[in-house]
Amino acid sequence: MQRGKIAFGKINLNLTSTESKDSNCGNALACTSMGFKKIDKEQMQRKVEEISGDLENQNLKEIMGITSFGRKTAKIFDINEQIAKAKEVAPTQTQNENEELSKGNVLADEEGDEIIGPLPSTAINILRPTKDDESEDESEGEESDEDETDLLKNIPDTHEVKMQHGNRAILALAGDSAGARLASGSIDYDMCFWDFAGMDSAMRSFRTIQPCDNYPIRGLQYSITGDVILVISGNAQAKILDRDGFEKMECVKGDQYISDMNQTKGHTAQLTAGCWHPFTKEEFLTAALDGTLRIWKGLKNKEQNIVIKTRAQGGLKTNASSCGYNRDGTLIAAGCVDGSLQTWDTRRMFVNTTHCVRGAHQKNCEITSVVFSYLGHLIATRSNDESMKLWDLRNLKQPLHAWSNLYSRYDTTDCCFSPDDHLLVTGESLPKGQDQANMYFYNVQTFDEVKRIAVTDSHIIKTLWHPKLNQLFVGCGNGVIKCYYDEKRSFRGAKLCVVKTYRKKKHAEIMGVSQIITPHALPMFRQEKSRSSRKKIEKERLDPVKSRRPDLPITSGQGGRVASSGGTLSSYVIRNLGLSKRVDDDQDPREAILKYAKEAEENPYWIAPAYKKTQPKPVFSEPVDPSEESNEPNVKKAKKE
Repeated sequence: MQRGKIAFGKINLNLTSTESKDSNCGNALACTSMGFKKIDKEQMQRKVEEISGDLENQNLKEIMGITSFGRKTAKIFDINEQIAKAKEVAPTQTQNENEELSKGNVLADEEGDEIIGPLPSTAINILRPTKDDESEDESEGEESDEDETDLLKNIPDTHEVKMQHGNRAILALAGDSAGARLASGSIDYDMCFWDFAGMDSAMRSFRTIQPCDNYPIRGLQYSITGDVILVISGNAQAKILDRDGFEKMECVKGDQYISDMNQTKGHTAQLTAGCWHPFTKEEFLTAALDGTLRIWKGLKNKEQNIVIKTRAQGGLKTNASSCGYNRDGTLIAAGCVDGSLQTWDTRRMFVNTTHCVRGAHQKNCEITSVVFSYLGHLIATRSNDESMKLWDLRNLKQPLHAWSNLYSRYDTTDCCFSPDDHLLVTGESLPKGQDQANMYFYNVQTFDEVKRIAVTDSHIIKTLWHPKLNQLFVGCGNGVIKCYYDEKRSFRGAKLCVVKTYRKKKHAEIMGVSQIITPHALPMFRQEKSRSSRKKIEKERLDPVKSRRPDLPITSGQGGRVASSGGTLSSYVIRNLGLSKRVDDDQDPREAILKYAKEAEENPYWIAPAYKKTQPKPVFSEPVDPSEESNEPNVKKAKKE
């Protein structure tokens, strides 16, 4: 089929009119020069304005470089010739030209002008290369493999460090937002503070305290600013400590004999969980076995602000075993002992729940952890029924996925999201017949197990993935805290401690000075002979001033120490008069008194002079000689009637 020739042209700016206008204007000027008086004033002004406008347009075109625009004539070509040319060029085109054409570059002719118009099918095939279905499937498989490798690279597990808290199970772990400190709490009532900037490779805590006496530490969390720590213990009263472990506040304990929990000032039973508000500085949430969640505001106000009651099916009371805020602070979630998951909106009244999932986990098995994702639309729950479930807040009727065979022995076993929300991490308690307890990493999108790490030969209770440090802290049942980090992807934290070597303290070196002995020197210039350090210490030990001997105990006195003679009159009399002459207790008291009878009669001093004038003369009965005794009976006096 013969095709006719088609001519394609460009839109040109015709400047011939301007040239004609210029010539006309020149003629007009000539006319005006020849006969100026014959043209009207208005007509002359109109001509001058047209000339000035044309000159301005020409100057503008010269400045923009478009003075020669549109002067070329339109090019005429044949489509059959273009098709034949494309067939000849297509097999001989190089790969670079194909790439340029695939990017959308336009064909050009020999003179460099663009060809505007429809292109042949061969050129279209060159511009848009086709792909087979097999290559597409291979590329999709490669992408999925790349995603898995990326998730594996994001897990910081190339190095590990061990920190020894004690010998008992670690129930609580908390790290401040800056990543400078770590706090750990155990079932042995101890709470340890770890400072990464101040520790060396020995990894020792700088302070150990017992903030809640003989109650185990069940939960710890730093505030958003990191200046205070919330301590949840087995007691009914939560405590707030500062960074150094000094108490700043203790919540009030409620009255146990009041049945209405709204009327009590605090919890009346053991605490189970607690957390800080995500951005309000002095607001925190606690949960207890009294069937309530309580919101506290302010460190000076010791009474709770809001009381939230958890209800089982049928309106009965149930206890909350875990609680938490979402990242925006607009939602509170609680996992209850009856297996239900309940949420409340903080912008509304707390009378009714916003969401309530009955049977989220097995009944009478504590939901040990409720964690929101960083984006806020996912929530993960961990329970003692050996399962972990992932939920979508937009549809809480059914879980997205449930992982089973995760044995849990402690009611504080938790789970956590990775900082990018792509992984979900949890640990298991050590089952029977197994040597190592594992930590599991699951993909949130595909729900597959990405990795499994054997941590220790004991239980795994707490897992903490710090978002700023990109380090994993794991609390174990044998009192060990393990820290996993990546040499390239992790920052500060435990990396600061590993490079510091433990150095013993250097003792002060004493330089010996040679002594000059001068036997004939004057006493004021004479120096003592140098003795050995042992003899010198023994001599100083005998000196009460140098040895700092404490005061010797006293034998008598009241209200403190007394002087040697006594501080009161009675002590003075006792010491100087009463005890000056001691009396032997072995002799007969009558003989001891009669011993001074002769002296008292000859030289009376105490009693006799006072009663000399009024003292009656004593009459003593004479002793009777037994030989003169008669056999006559004694005459009895007659009784008076």
